[in-house]
Amino acid sequence: MSTNILVVFYSRHGSVAAMAKHIARGAQRVADTDVTIRQLAPASFEHEQTAQAIPEDGYPYCDIDDLAACDGLAIGSPSYFGGMAAPVKLFLDQSSTIWMSGQLADKPACGFASASTMHGGHEMTLQSLMIPLLHHGMIWAGLPYKNKELISTQAGGTPYGVTHLASQTRDTELTQDEIALCEAQGERLATLAHSLKKA
Repeated sequence: MSTNILVVFYSRHGSVAAMAKHIARGAQRVADTDVTIRQLAPASFEHEQTAQAIPEDGYPYCDIDDLAACDGLAIGSPSYFGGMAAPVKLFLDQSSTIWMSGQLADKPACGFASASTMHGGHEMTLQSLMIPLLHHGMIWAGLPYKNKELISTQAGGTPYGVTHLASQTRDTELTQDEIALCEAQGERLATLAHSLKKA
């Protein structure tokens, strides 16, 4: 029985996209796991302006059907003033039909985030992602301290979920500790999704 892991993200400068790739790699370590990676379109601040249906580059855009079909979810965002970016909030705000049917209940979820300063809201952003998913009945999967990189990291990484410290706005290169934590996060998510689906 295969398990479908959805990795969905919004990335403005590329670091959250890089994290998504490594989370997917970690999930693929678990046998019988199918991983789908999707990005979110930028939010428009002009009335009725819409993005093209197909992005110019990168992964396809995510839609609500992708979310409904997943057995486990990893969702990522840059930190904007300690919260998720508008495109991520807009996407989650459209998920009320799935909430009403309970399609995500009892499935595992995790979050990942990037901020440009050490105290730029990494943990608050993860908590902002956590709240709507708890409303869906999802089970939050953080990172346990058996992942020793949580202790040794000089950049990103929290027990609430993996993070990246972009010391400059366009600093998208992940440290080795951040990569290891991304892959551990993906592997843990897929392992939990398999166990919960069997149950």
